Amino acid sequence: MTGLLGSPFALPCGVSLKNRLAKSALSEGLGDKHNAPTERLQRLYERWSDSGAGLIITGNVMVAEGGIGEPGNVVVTDYRHQSGLKDWAVSAGAGGAEVWVQINHAGRQAMRHVVAHPVAPSEVQLKVGGSFAKPRALTEAEIEELIEQYATTAKVVVESGFGGVQIHGAHGYLVSQFLSPRTNKRTDRWGGTPENRSRFLLEVFKAMRAAIGPETPLSVKLNSADFQRGGITEEDTLDVVLALHEAGVDLLEVSGGTYESAAMMGMPNGKPVKESTRQREAYFLEFAEKVRSEAPTLPLMVTGGFRSRAAMQDALDNGSLDLVGLGRPLAVEPDFPQRLLDGADGPKANLRPRTVGLKMIDSAAELTYYTTQMWRMGDGKEPKDDANPLLTFARYTAGSGIQAFRRQRRGH
Repeated sequence: MTGLLGSPFALPCGVSLKNRLAKSALSEGLGDKHNAPTERLQRLYERWSDSGAGLIITGNVMVAEGGIGEPGNVVVTDYRHQSGLKDWAVSAGAGGAEVWVQINHAGRQAMRHVVAHPVAPSEVQLKVGGSFAKPRALTEAEIEELIEQYATTAKVVVESGFGGVQIHGAHGYLVSQFLSPRTNKRTDRWGGTPENRSRFLLEVFKAMRAAIGPETPLSVKLNSADFQRGGITEEDTLDVVLALHEAGVDLLEVSGGTYESAAMMGMPNGKPVKESTRQREAYFLEFAEKVRSEAPTLPLMVTGGFRSRAAMQDALDNGSLDLVGLGRPLAVEPDFPQRLLDGADGPKANLRPRTVGLKMIDSAAELTYYTTQMWRMGDGKEPKDDANPLLTFARYTAGSGIQAFRRQRRGH
């Protein structure tokens, strides 16, 4: 018996998902030097198409070359890459899952060797080593242009065969930067009050809905909180959630954290989550329950920490959420959703922290470990669970460094 995990779920727009398991977004870094989809990206998603998940959400697709977060991001500003997008959509949907594109702009979270002159709501520099340049504050005209670009990107990917889109409003990227008082110091209509700080997201949502229509799924991924002093609070986020619910969002994905406080990786403020939270598995379940009490009919997905079938089923049975989001587990065990549907209780892979014991690079080593596992699948290989995190960090740095050099030569 698969219970609720294997049951279908209908979204407000009318689209039905075949089960309650979703592959959440993971940044693949498999775009080419022109930021177009590649055969390696198609091969990775073809592997995931048979994972058993009812919903597959791509890694972030950027709305502007100046909004790239790291080397290898796909960028969609118009129809120039439509052929590759179509092939990607076919590969990802081969197993019958719904496939959505996550749409994003890095803002100040753009590595300086990729984007030398980043933009953001305000000139607030990221405090993570020396890898990020101080951003320039966007003008009002640029903000309006970006809103239209989000809509254009959504229209292009949907017309290329993807079933829906998701706005990345979490993890400290541009939308999240507008929402947070820590990074949005503006005094015009795009900042200053919680209502003004949420304006950018709501205007992006409105423009994207107009571009893709009412019957195409439109999702938003939000932080429960920034987990930083002076950042957005859960109370602020609840107000944003209610505004999105009123606007007609089809699915809200709950996550949390930024590059400065990686709560989405189980390391808020650079420290592991509490043992009680780890035992419950879902890092952001308590906030999801608050959302449920305020907006009981809003479809909810929670990503971060889920590992066992028992915990997933318990959260579904309690009505705390509607979909279980799985990220890193699918980078090391791509068939994990199907095993859960078959009755397994936990991943085969060892999902211990992939750190190297050096505080300066531990978070980066954790991220790059899983990225290089995706690269293996893009090369037609299986993940290597016993790979050395220091070696995978070195491999990622070497591979991404070549792409970054190419971008610098092109003047970006």
